[in-house]
Amino acid sequence: MSKTDPLADLIAALQRLPGIGAKSAQRLAYHILKTPRADVDAMCDAMRSVKENITYCSICSNITSFDPCMYCISPERDARTICVVEQPENVAAIERTRGFKGHYHVLMGAISPLQGVGPDDLRIKPLLQRVGRTDIGEHERVTEVILATNPTVEGEATALYLARLLKPLGARVTRIAMGVPVGGDLDYTDEFTVSKAMEGRREV
Repeated sequence: MSKTDPLADLIAALQRLPGIGAKSAQRLAYHILKTPRADVDAMCDAMRSVKENITYCSICSNITSFDPCMYCISPERDARTICVVEQPENVAAIERTRGFKGHYHVLMGAISPLQGVGPDDLRIKPLLQRVGRTDIGEHERVTEVILATNPTVEGEATALYLARLLKPLGARVTRIAMGVPVGGDLDYTDEFTVSKAMEGRREV
């Protein structure tokens, strides 16, 4: 009866992570092999905890350990301004600038016909519901929506599509300035560049 190779299985599992090739997976596997058992157990516990305790905010779709998330319930943040991003990691990139004090809305992707992602696959309907609410006070209604989708072909197409839907709702619609390099990703952009992009946002 053949036996499986635990080390080969670990290398194969690590290769399924984004950005990890065969050589990187092999280095990580040997590092884990040499790591004390207690540290490996702690790492496994942390991964299990993320899967068991992290969820998505019912309001903005950002990742959170409690619902609604800390940005949606914070009294120090301005609910009249919503920043729209593609993925939860983009929220972290904008937060690192310490310059934005509004709320967020995570689309969970961008329109990409080539990858089979259409408007109905994104969290667009909940965004329109948030912006178009009339059952709240004037001081709580959304007055500006900042489209901070990535400066890629898909991100630009998504921003233009959203602008057409949002403008009739009465809120000001702006797009972050192109301080972020075209073809780049917010998660890998430095804080200064993201901050300048937020400051130089323009009308769509």
